[in-house]
Amino acid sequence: MGRIIAFANQKGGVGKTTTAINLASRLASRGLSILLADLDPQGNVSTGLGIDKDRLTQTIYDCMVHDHFADEIIVPGPVEHLDILPSNTNLAGAQVELIDESFFKDDMKFTRLRRLLIPLKERYDFIIIDCPPSLGILTLNALVAADGVIIPLQCEFYALEGLRLIQHTVSMVKQNYNHLLEIDGVVMTMYDARTNLSTQVVEDVKTFFKTHSGHVFNSIIPRNVRLSEAPSFGVPIDRYDQHSSGAHAYEAFTQELLVHLNWKKENNVSV
Repeated sequence: MGRIIAFANQKGGVGKTTTAINLASRLASRGLSILLADLDPQGNVSTGLGIDKDRLTQTIYDCMVHDHFADEIIVPGPVEHLDILPSNTNLAGAQVELIDESFFKDDMKFTRLRRLLIPLKERYDFIIIDCPPSLGILTLNALVAADGVIIPLQCEFYALEGLRLIQHTVSMVKQNYNHLLEIDGVVMTMYDARTNLSTQVVEDVKTFFKTHSGHVFNSIIPRNVRLSEAPSFGVPIDRYDQHSSGAHAYEAFTQELLVHLNWKKENNVSV
C-alpha cells in the first residue's frame, strides 16, 4: 500500500514544485513506483517535466469534476517508474465548481481527490501531490487525500508566520476530515549560506518545532542556479546536472525522508 504525500504551503515561490519534482525523480530512480499529481492550475509540475500543458485534452480537472478515470489522464514522466497526473489552467475552474453547493452536496467537495487517488495506492509506492500556493479548496482536497504533509519553507524572515498558518489548517483537516493526516516534516529551501538570515531562520524553525513536536529535515535545499534552469529543459535536476549542489541536496533529502518514514519495500529497494 502506497503513501500519499502532499507538498503544501500557502505562500508561492518557496520551492514547493521544485521539491515535489525532484523528490519524485529521486524516489523513482530507486525503482519505486511514483505518481506525481499536479494540483496547481499553473501546471508547473507538468511543464517542469516536459509536458506541453496547452496540448492536453484531459487533465486532473476532468478526474475531479467529471469523474474521468485516472488511467485516461496519467502520462509517463521523463524518468522510468515516474507517472504524472497533469494539470493546466482548466483546473482553476474546479476551484469554483467544487464550492458550488448545487454541484456537490455536503462534504463531497473535499473528497474528490481522495476518491481518485485511494484506489491508486495499490499501484504506486508514493503518490506526491503538488498543491497550489493557497489554502483553498484544491489544497484542502489534497490534505483530505494525503497520509502526510511536507511543508517546504523558504529561509526568509516571515517563514514562521506561514508555518503556523498551515499547521493550523492541517490540524483542522485532521480533526474534521482526515484523522490519519500527519505532518511528515518541514524542508528548508532556498538556503543562502552567505547570509546570516538563512542560518537564523533554520535555527528558529528548529527551535519552534522542539516545542511543537514536529520534524525539520536536516537536509537543506540551497539556492542553486542549476535548479532554476532544469524546468526549462523539462527534466529534474539529476537529469540536468547530477553534480550540482541542488542535485546533491535532493538526493540527501530523499534518503533522509525514507529513513524518517521507516520505509520498507519487499523488493529490497535501497534507502
